[in-house]
Formats: sequence, structure tokens, C-alpha cells
Amino acid sequence: MKRFSSITLFLSILFSSFTGFSQEEPQLIIIGGGASGTSAGIQAARMGVRTVILEETPWLGGMITAAGVSAIDGNHNLPSGIWGEFREKLYAHYGGPDAVGTGWVSNTLFEPSVGNRIFQEWVKEEQNLRVLFGVSWQKAVFEDGFWTVQYLEKGKVKTIKSKMLIDATELGDVMASLGYKYFVGMDSQERFGETFAPKSANDIVQDLTYVVVLKDFGKNSDKTIPKPEGYDPSIFACACNHADPISFDSPQNDCQKMLNYGKLPNGKYMINWPNCGNDLYMNIIEMSKEDRNKALEEAKLHSLRFIYYIQNELGYKNLGLAEDEFPTKDKLPFVPYHRESRRIDAEAMFSLQYVLDPNGQENAFYRTGIAVGDYTIDHHHKMNLNAPEMDFIKIRVPAYNIPLGSLIPKGSTNLIVAEKSIGVSNIVNGASRLQPVVLGIGQAAGALAGTAILSQQNLQEVQVRMVQKNLLAKNAYLMPFRDVPISHPHFLAVQKIGATGILKGFGVPYKWANQTWFYPEREISEFELVDGLRPLYPQYAQYWDASGEPLNVGRFLEILKVVRPELNETDLRMIWKNLELSGSPDSDSKLDRLIVAVLLDNILDPFSIPVDLNGKIIKP
Repeated sequence: MKRFSSITLFLSILFSSFTGFSQEEPQLIIIGGGASGTSAGIQAARMGVRTVILEETPWLGGMITAAGVSAIDGNHNLPSGIWGEFREKLYAHYGGPDAVGTGWVSNTLFEPSVGNRIFQEWVKEEQNLRVLFGVSWQKAVFEDGFWTVQYLEKGKVKTIKSKMLIDATELGDVMASLGYKYFVGMDSQERFGETFAPKSANDIVQDLTYVVVLKDFGKNSDKTIPKPEGYDPSIFACACNHADPISFDSPQNDCQKMLNYGKLPNGKYMINWPNCGNDLYMNIIEMSKEDRNKALEEAKLHSLRFIYYIQNELGYKNLGLAEDEFPTKDKLPFVPYHRESRRIDAEAMFSLQYVLDPNGQENAFYRTGIAVGDYTIDHHHKMNLNAPEMDFIKIRVPAYNIPLGSLIPKGSTNLIVAEKSIGVSNIVNGASRLQPVVLGIGQAAGALAGTAILSQQNLQEVQVRMVQKNLLAKNAYLMPFRDVPISHPHFLAVQKIGATGILKGFGVPYKWANQTWFYPEREISEFELVDGLRPLYPQYAQYWDASGEPLNVGRFLEILKVVRPELNETDLRMIWKNLELSGSPDSDSKLDRLIVAVLLDNILDPFSIPVDLNGKIIKP
């Protein structure tokens, strides 16, 4: 019996380091099992691509789990793709949306260990996905059309090969090792033409945080930690918004509100960010691994000092380090929360003007959208006294989408960049760094890799529209339209027509959840339709004239017949009926934007017209 148990244990250990297919060489290697690495792996595996993820920690999910940032920022009304699926799994675990709305910072809060468990179970379901835990990549070389990646596992150097490679590391370490150009810190105004940027570039990055998860052990418990070295209570004096920490009955006291910011289910609290809290300025990006680890000990110590302040000065002795979250010696997360990393010099550099006015730029990046976000531009620089006073959060932006070219280093044929290291400006990183967006970036990276592999093309050859189709097939948003959700029967048509630019969205900056609306029920004018069609069908532009009058069925048919001469009223009525559209197909009936989008998608299929990575129409 003992021998059987030993064999069972051995096999359990042997197979616990990976899931999915056999030891056959993978087609895709993903370095980093963080938020984007995990979502990239799931997407690629679902497309039938043999995929391996290399992850240093025993957890999946990165900043969402292993770093403890388990309060989701943004995209509550944009449940795109894997982010939407992950949220549904949280709802199923806890008992619905209300059960995860425990803290005021977010609509979705959860225990990091639960998030990790969801990802772990998820990847086991994917037959084409393997995960190697506890391994550290050492070197990546691309020769003769293949990547050879060296990694360290239990002290032994091993190698693995693949056609495509995704850098999903927290700080963009792989791309840097390969010599690709990248940016660190604040950009100058001149670099990307951003008037809100400082005049001169610098290497200042956002503050990082070693998140702490506290647990309420009961009113009479005393979980106060030993006084940390270098403790100075004055550093944290404004943590409660300058409330008096002595009189807990005072209506001015805001300490409980500070804690409730990241209140998690089951009596836990995520401690991340409070003013005068555990944020810390530390730029470790260009350090060696050894120097990073040494520097991060100070970040851990800073967080423990804040915990001691909460327990000793504020009187929350009943709140102690959660023992059932991170299986680490110090009960702290496996990794810190990096708000910023290296940013690749990409085929499409997504800077502020493309967020502010996506339709008014020379490059139509919005046509190549692969991930969406609605969070405002949020930078953390309070802990660095040398940081320029740049209040980026006052920049009013709508919801946005990220272009595919931001994931491709300039000239790259087989390397994709994900996580926070994509081609965005420093300012835009303040919005694109948030969890749902990074999950979307990862899913897009997986779709891009999968499309390239399955079509036997390199990244410079892959069709943008094919990548987007593969994302749409997995319920991902290309356009950030909040009023035509994934549950809408015509979601796909609206997404595709929006991505062509024929019918454009309307952006509305709004607090911490910015918006872009499609307005499906709004009437459309003849001019709006023709103006949208001309860039895609320039050969017919001379045959179109249009007024500002509301578009009706008769005029719509006349306009489309320029491209499809065989189209007639009978055809249109049949299409209308088959699509189960509301209203009447009579000649004088006015059309709204939704019906026009659905009909355009069905009759002309303009989404099939190819575009390049700049969103420009590729002429036949």
C-alpha cells in the first residue's frame, strides 16, 4: 500500500507541472503566466494551437492573483472575451454580482486565491495547453524559423522550441533581451506629439505596490505584527484622508472607508494604494533579477510598516495577514504590483490623440482594434518627489480600443509583446495597464499567434481582419460600444461595421468609467452613410450624392445598388425578413443605425475588405 501511495504521489508531482497535450513540441511558447500570458494561452489553445506557458510562480493570473490586485478596475460594462468569462466564473463561485461588489473601488472584488484557482482549473480544460510552473526562462534565440527558449527548472537548464513566442513577462524582459527598441518612463511632447506630456523625457515610472491582504479575525483578536524596522507613523498620517485616528466615533474619521476601498468577500481587505499608504517609488526595470529581489525587500517592508500602522495606530488589531491566501513564508503576494514596464517601439504606437479622437487621425487604428477599455488615465506618482506635476487624470477621454499593431515590435516576424509592454505612450499606459484591458491584450496576443501559426504566415503577413474574426468568435469586443452588448442579437454586425468606420461611435468621458456609444436607435442621414462608405469604396465615390435628410429604405437601396447593381427591392425584403429586423422595409420607412449596420454587414460585408496595421484600406 505504501508503494502504491508513493507511485501515486510521484505521478501527481510529475503531471502537476503541466496540463494538456503530451511532450510533443509546442507551436507557441508564452513566457509569463500573468494576466495576459494566461489569457493568451487559453485563446491560442482554443484555436487548436499547441501552447506552453512558462511561469516562475506556482500561480496563474499575475497582477490579478499573484500580485493580489483582486479588485477589477474598469470594463464593468464591457465584459469582453476572457474577462467576461472570468467574471462569470467569479459570479458562479460567490453567488452573483452582488456577492463580489464588496468594496467601493470596484464592482468586482474577489480573493486572490479564488482567482488563481479559477485560472488553474480553466487551463486544465484546454487540451492544447501546458503550463510549466516554477521555471525561469534564461534565454530566447530565433534561428531558421524557430524559437529556442532555455529555462531553468529545479536547477537544470532545459530547452523548448516553437514557431511563435509571446513576451508576457511583467516588465518586458524577453523583448529587451532580444535587442528591440523600447521606452521607459515619461515621454517628451515631441516623441508622440502629446501636448499633455512633459517637455523632456525622463525615466520616471509609476509607483509600485506590494499589496497586502488582511483578514478580520474577530473583534477580540490581536494580530498585530512585530514592529517593522524603520517604522515611522508620520509617513502614513494622511492614510485616512487626514481624519483624526484617535477618535473613532468622530464623523470626520474616514479610516474604515479607507479599508473598505478594497474590501473582499469573506471578511478580507485588499490593501493597495491608499493616500500615504503602501505605494512606493522604485524603478527596478533595468536591474538584474538579483538586484530586483533585493530592492523589493524594501517594498515589502514598506507595506508591513503600513500594516503595523493600521493595527497599532488606527486600532485595527483584529485585522491580520490572511493565512489562507498566499502560500509564501511572509504571507505576502508572490510578486509586486507593477503599474508600468518597458513599452515596445511597435508597428502601431498608441498615443493619446488616438484615444481622444480616434476618427480624426491619419492612421485609423480603431479599425484594427483587438481589446477595449473604459478606465480613465490614472497615474501614481505621489511617492516620487522628483516626478513632474503632471495631473494626467484630468485628461478627459472616451472608452477606446487598442490597435493590433501595438502588440508587434517594429519589424518583428515571430515575437509578440503583451501585458503592459505593448506599444503605448507613457500617458496611455495609465489606462491600458488595468486588469480587464491586459486580459484582452493577452487574448489578442493568443489570437494573433494562433492566426499566424495556422495560416503559416509571419506577423508581417497576417491579415488584421482574420485576427479580429478569431477574437469575435470568442466573444471579444473590437469596438467599445457599451449600448450593444455581447447579448445583443446583432452584436457581431455592429462590431464589424464599427471596425470598418462606416458608422462611427460617439465618445463620452465619464468619471471612472468612460463611454463610447453606438446609438443603435438613432436615425441616420444619407450623408452619414455615404461619407462612411466612400473610404472603403473609392471607385464608386463619384456615383454617390447624398443630402442631410434622414435615410429611408428607398435611398438606402439606391446607394447600395452602386456597389451591388443586381440588388433589388425583393432581395432587400427577403434579407430583412431572414434577419428578423424590426420595422418595415417599405420604401419610405426611415432607417436607424442598427438596421443599417445589420444590412450593410449582410449585403456588402465591408468587414472583409482588408486593412493594414495602420488601419488603412489595402487596395486590391
